[in-house]
Amino acid sequence: MSNKELPKTFNPQVEEEKIYRAWEKSGLFTPQIKPNEQPYVITMPPPNAYDQLHIGHALFVAIEDVMIRYHRMKGEPTLWLPGADHAGIASQVFFERILKKEKGLTRHDLGRKEFNKQLYEFLMQKREIVENQLRRLGASCDWTRKKFTLDTDVSQAVIYTFKKMYDEGLIYRGKRITNWCPRCATVLSDLEVEHQETEGQLTYIKYPLKDSDKYIVVATTRPETMLGDTAVAVNPKDKRYKDLIGKEINLPLTDRTIPIIADDIVDMEFGTGAVKVTPAHDPVDFEIGERHGLDRIVVIGQDVKMTQAAGEFEGLEASTEARQAILESLSAKKLIEKKVKYKHNVGHCERCKSIVEPILSKQWFIKIKPLAQPAIEAVKSGKIKFIPKRFEKNYLNWMNNIRDWNISRQLWWGHRIPVYYLKSNADKFVIAESLKEAEKVLGGKAEQDPDTLDTWFSSGMWPFTTLGWPKKTQDFGYFYPTTVMETGWDIIFFWVARMIMLGIYCTGKPPFELVYLNGLVRDKQGQKISKSKGNVIDPIEMIDKYGADALRMGLLMGTAAGNDTNVSEEKIRGYRNFANKIWNAARFINMMVSEFVDIKDVKLTKDEAKILKEFETVLKTVTKHMDEYRLSLAGEILYDYFWHTFCDKCIEQLKPSLTDSNNKDSAAATLHHILKNSLIMLHPFVPFATEAAWGAVYNKEDLLLGQKWPSF
Repeated sequence: MSNKELPKTFNPQVEEEKIYRAWEKSGLFTPQIKPNEQPYVITMPPPNAYDQLHIGHALFVAIEDVMIRYHRMKGEPTLWLPGADHAGIASQVFFERILKKEKGLTRHDLGRKEFNKQLYEFLMQKREIVENQLRRLGASCDWTRKKFTLDTDVSQAVIYTFKKMYDEGLIYRGKRITNWCPRCATVLSDLEVEHQETEGQLTYIKYPLKDSDKYIVVATTRPETMLGDTAVAVNPKDKRYKDLIGKEINLPLTDRTIPIIADDIVDMEFGTGAVKVTPAHDPVDFEIGERHGLDRIVVIGQDVKMTQAAGEFEGLEASTEARQAILESLSAKKLIEKKVKYKHNVGHCERCKSIVEPILSKQWFIKIKPLAQPAIEAVKSGKIKFIPKRFEKNYLNWMNNIRDWNISRQLWWGHRIPVYYLKSNADKFVIAESLKEAEKVLGGKAEQDPDTLDTWFSSGMWPFTTLGWPKKTQDFGYFYPTTVMETGWDIIFFWVARMIMLGIYCTGKPPFELVYLNGLVRDKQGQKISKSKGNVIDPIEMIDKYGADALRMGLLMGTAAGNDTNVSEEKIRGYRNFANKIWNAARFINMMVSEFVDIKDVKLTKDEAKILKEFETVLKTVTKHMDEYRLSLAGEILYDYFWHTFCDKCIEQLKPSLTDSNNKDSAAATLHHILKNSLIMLHPFVPFATEAAWGAVYNKEDLLLGQKWPSF
């Protein structure tokens, strides 16, 4: 120990960078493979490579780093594997905006190859910024194993999995209704569509019966799609229409006739109980069309304009120009019964906020049911547990109703679909790693499928591709399955479910034992943090002001797993005082005690024995909470004990004994025992201030990062 007088306050702006460099240099972030010991493994949810870290990233880093530092101190081989995500659609849209703003160019001006080259270089620069921000947060991850979702070995694993699934009949190409974003010019998964309540209009349209002066009335919010109708459907139990089932209708504004059909899916309470069926432009109508063998007529194209099949309305923008023109034509023919204001949910792209158009298109899909069943059983059997447990029900409900997964995207950036078509015969294709390989197999000139894979396809394999799978690497053999997947509850279906499905399919084992879910970060009023509200908290700005320890404690304290976290600058500022309290307690004991005396070598007074017994109770309680993932509760107990019991009571109670020759050694030993072990227990929560205090009082070379968790 050192008796050099220490500064009065802990200065994070000066100390944190030096401390992190010492940690990284020590090699303690990199675990050694010990075949006879069970490792503890977390695969970091990879931040988007282009993005600055936001307060949500700071939350997951704080939570995961607490877990990692604790288990490392317990002596377990502990791996926290970091990485970055290529973030297909988000990165492409982001970089396109930069190109437009800075150079006045589009991706088409550059061409696919050059666009992807420049975007890759841009992301590699940005990725360094993200990694350094993770260091600023104190993330004690193994940088020697860092990965990127477009690394060559990851790409090879993606191709291997695609081919395996195709060969086993799990991947197919087919025409289905997809969510088309006209701005991003790609299909989206259901999970990438935000439904917003919108004030619309329900138009009641008269559809004349063939060879009759009667008509049936249907209600619709999208009259422009009527040109693609191939039936009108009613519920077979609806007595109003019993005699009309099987009859034909003259579809207004066209020269076609369509049938009246019966289908149980029709809601008798909606509108008139009779609904138009447009299989090419509505997912429910598509299913009705499948059951009844209806034609699929595409009247809205990917440019969101009316197609040639729309007749005189061809070329008009669907939801504005065409809708207005169709309503005017129907009105002129006296075929509108009434118009009613109607609130309904309209799908919007979660990234660009454009209205999403349901369009029939040919895409690549995964048959999901065969993957879903083992993933359901893994949770039901307890092989995978959720914290909080209530989210298991959400997961199982969604998995039991899951639909086939559309994995193709009309993007340039990402894992390109590894399918090559023979130019002279597009029906002949092969899955290959390169054009050269494909042409050798096909025996002629070939071209690659232009689409890329949904980002979540490669991300779904993240826990094992990061460890070298499908090769039988030493890392994969030792560190897989991983221990914990910690992430936000809002991406259970985006990511967690897909990791479980693909993990079991690819490796035969669940990818992790535990799913720990955090909530959203909200401001002190409980409002969601967003730029539009002006309540954004920049984590790096908070670190610059108050230090990483204060930010971490501000995010971790007072919030149970799965619940949203309320945070404010005032809360963060308050925890800066706690970092100083730790420093000042260490400073005082260092100043007052000239020599460290081991607790085993002294005879304790009754008061000292009582103090130590109370500390051991705290140690046992905190250890139990940490083992059971009640991290916030463990942190709160430590905070309260260190400040209000150890500093305010124990130190004050034993201070006189430090100058009493009779009790000096036992008082010093008691205070040192509690300080030393408190620093160890506090370290996962307040890593920088505790490391600085440890180095000042004990041994700078023997880092606190590498100390063992106290035993009872």
